[in-house]
Amino acid sequence: MSVKRGRPRNLETQQSILAASYDLLLELGFGAVTVEKIAERAQVSKATIYKWWPNKAAVVMDGYMSAATARLPVPDTGSAFSNVRIHATNVARFLISREGKIISELIGEGQFDAGLAEAYRTRYFQPRRREARLLLEQGAQNGELKAGLDLEACIDLIYGPIFYRMLLTGDKIDDSYVHSLVTMAFEGIKTQS
Repeated sequence: MSVKRGRPRNLETQQSILAASYDLLLELGFGAVTVEKIAERAQVSKATIYKWWPNKAAVVMDGYMSAATARLPVPDTGSAFSNVRIHATNVARFLISREGKIISELIGEGQFDAGLAEAYRTRYFQPRRREARLLLEQGAQNGELKAGLDLEACIDLIYGPIFYRMLLTGDKIDDSYVHSLVTMAFEGIKTQS
């Protein structure tokens, strides 16, 4: 039997903190958000926040992910191609939305804040990669994809160009672009009929 340490989180208080951190992130940007401002907006003490999160980056990323997760459902169409196309399209649509553009800011800030970089990697990017990997694994299991593929490289092949455009070139990211990416990638990774 495991023993939980500390008091359990009060869900109402937790939601208030997450909502406050998300709202402040949208209003002010990551650099201007402070634990003090989150506590004031959520009407809790800083100690309450620090009891549940190790730093500002963690609470801000959890607030951000709490709001973003509902917009990024994992599809289940029965086709790896369709699932990956829908998933990649949803990720791209989110990234170009007002809320999604915050990711660019967080990545930039993360170059100087190791805690923030760790928070967005573990709370945003790794979950998206796990979702993509699951979709590709399902495709490999049902025979849609070539045997022995390096699925991590496949994820980079499909999703990497989206982030490249978002962070470096500024070129257009739309449904047509994502559909082309997935189609081209699947030409190389699908089983030949």
